[in-house]
Amino acid sequence: MKRRPDTGSPGELAEGLSRHGYICDENIANVLFMAEKLAKPLLIEGPAGVGKTELARAYSDFRGRRLIRLQCYEGLDETRAIYEWNYKKQLLYIQAEKESSNWQAIEGDIFTQQFLLARPLLNSITAPEPVVLLVDELDKVDQEFEAMLLELLGDWQITIPEIGTIRAKYAPAVFLTSNRSRELSEALKRRCLYLYIDYPSPEREKEIVINRFPDIERELAARVVQFVQKLRSLDLRKAPSIAETLDWVAAMLASGLDQVDRTAVDLAASTLLKHHRDTEILFEKFRSGRWI
Repeated sequence: MKRRPDTGSPGELAEGLSRHGYICDENIANVLFMAEKLAKPLLIEGPAGVGKTELARAYSDFRGRRLIRLQCYEGLDETRAIYEWNYKKQLLYIQAEKESSNWQAIEGDIFTQQFLLARPLLNSITAPEPVVLLVDELDKVDQEFEAMLLELLGDWQITIPEIGTIRAKYAPAVFLTSNRSRELSEALKRRCLYLYIDYPSPEREKEIVINRFPDIERELAARVVQFVQKLRSLDLRKAPSIAETLDWVAAMLASGLDQVDRTAVDLAASTLLKHHRDTEILFEKFRSGRWI
C-alpha cells in the first residue's frame, strides 16, 4: 500500500483550504496536518452546520482528489456501504453455463470480483489513485455498523468472505463526522485523530462571510455576525449554523439590503431559524429594543 504524500506545513494547508472557500483556525489546520502526516482517519465532532462536511470537501478540492461520500442514516448496512453481489449478472452467468455439469467450477466463478458491486467504502480502497473518503453523520448508525469500519480504519483493508482480504492501493484520506447525537465507540475513536469544531468566533465568522461575499460592506458583515452571535446565545431549539448565516447574507444581498433592519430580521426568521418557537423569541427580542 502506498502512503499519501505529506504536506508541507499546517500553514500551507490553511492557505490552500482558504483558496477553496474554507476558512480554518490554527487548531483545525494543525490537526488536519497531523492526520495527513500520519495517514490517520480524522473524526470530527461538533454542532450541525459548523463546517465539518465542508472541511472534507475543501480538502478534496485543494488536494485534487476525488471525494467519495457515504451519507449515514438509520438502518445503513454493508450492502449499501461496502459491497453487494450483482445477483442478476450471476443468474445470467449460471443460465449461460447451465449445460455444464461442473457446478463447483460455476459456483467458484460467480463469487469473483467481476460480479462484485463496490459501494463507497470498498471504492475508497480500490481506487487507482488517492481519494478522500467522507463518512458523514456516523452517529446516525448503530454500533454494529461502526464495528464494520474498524478493519478499514485500522488496516486499510476489507475482508469479503467469498473472496478474501482486499487491501488498499492507497490509504484514503478519511473524514468521519458526527453531530454527537450518540457517543461513538472507544474502539473507533482509538483509530482516529480527534477534532471538535464549534461555532466560530466573531472574527472568524466575519472572515468566512467576507470570503464567500467579497463585495459585502465590512460594516454590514460585522453587524450580521454580531446579530447571529447574539442569536446563538438565546434559548433556541436550534441555533443558526454557519451555513445559515451565509444563507441570510445571500438573502439580504439579493433583496438589496445594506443594514440589519426589520426587513432583514424578517429574512432571518426564514433563513437563520427553522422552528416557530425560535422565530417568536427572535421577534420578541427585536421588538423589545434590547437587541443589537
